[in-house]
Amino acid sequence: MEQSQYEIDLGNLMAFDLHHQFTSPSSSREEIVKEALEQGTKLVQAVADALFNLPSTEDLDGPIVKLPAPTTRLPREKPLPKPRPPTKWELFADKKGINKRKKDKLAFDEQTGTWKRRHGYDRVNDDNDIPIIEAKMTDEPGTDPFAERRKEKKSRVDKQEKNRLQNLKQAAKVGGLPSHVQLAATALPITGTQAMPRKVGKDELQNFAGMASTATASGGKFDKKLPGEKPPKHEKKYRKFLPAVEGSGMGALEKQQTEKVLNKLISKNSHEVLNVEKAVNMYNVKKEKKRRNKDGGRSSTPGKMKSNKKSFKKTSKGGSSKKEK
Repeated sequence: MEQSQYEIDLGNLMAFDLHHQFTSPSSSREEIVKEALEQGTKLVQAVADALFNLPSTEDLDGPIVKLPAPTTRLPREKPLPKPRPPTKWELFADKKGINKRKKDKLAFDEQTGTWKRRHGYDRVNDDNDIPIIEAKMTDEPGTDPFAERRKEKKSRVDKQEKNRLQNLKQAAKVGGLPSHVQLAATALPITGTQAMPRKVGKDELQNFAGMASTATASGGKFDKKLPGEKPPKHEKKYRKFLPAVEGSGMGALEKQQTEKVLNKLISKNSHEVLNVEKAVNMYNVKKEKKRRNKDGGRSSTPGKMKSNKKSFKKTSKGGSSKKEK
């Protein structure tokens, strides 16, 4: 493939074919896409061939080339940003001839006798490091000097925030907001260009009212209903638990649930899970040993408990129960 027919700009990694023309518009979309892919493949191959013809240096990752300066002036997608208007302090400094000078990050703290950061945590001249504040002649008796210092600091911070918002408002009037504020300019209260609130529909209001009414610990059970408000719909199934305190009928319900779980547990292999006769015999032997030790070894024939051989299996459909043989 000859590269002379292409105009290649390696600075922007682009290639152009000024003599190529697509087929007539009457052709199908599939043919146009296929032709565009073929022509794009040729242009990419031309850019790759031109890159490998440049002088390169060897590296562990492979050959590295230095791209020449771009020759094509590409248009800008967005307009140039407008200059930001000067702030109040910049106007005052320009009027008084104050030059901005860079300060060191560290400063000497006279309270502790060490070098500390000028700003941030554990900074120089921190209010927390001052154990005693000397009283002045103009101080009123009974006032807390530490509280006064905190109040003054809060007033300075509030004033600085007010000035910052005012500067942003002035910049928004001329369209010179910073880039990190420009995207949210329509939603900021400082710009004065808030969007008109959209009209909320009836269904959306009902959804909000339902969410607010069920946002309590009782799920809105004891809240007062508004006139015309419908009860919330429970789309999901909720698990029901027995109350912690036994009430009327709760004991029978709990007994039924326990028997249901027990029958389900031993219905498959009742002889392997529970042997009633063996359990009763072990109880009788243990009771006999305990009585002998108490009577001093005298033997007698105590009445033993007879084992009840009723099965724990469920009854059949006909109503008859199965017994062990």
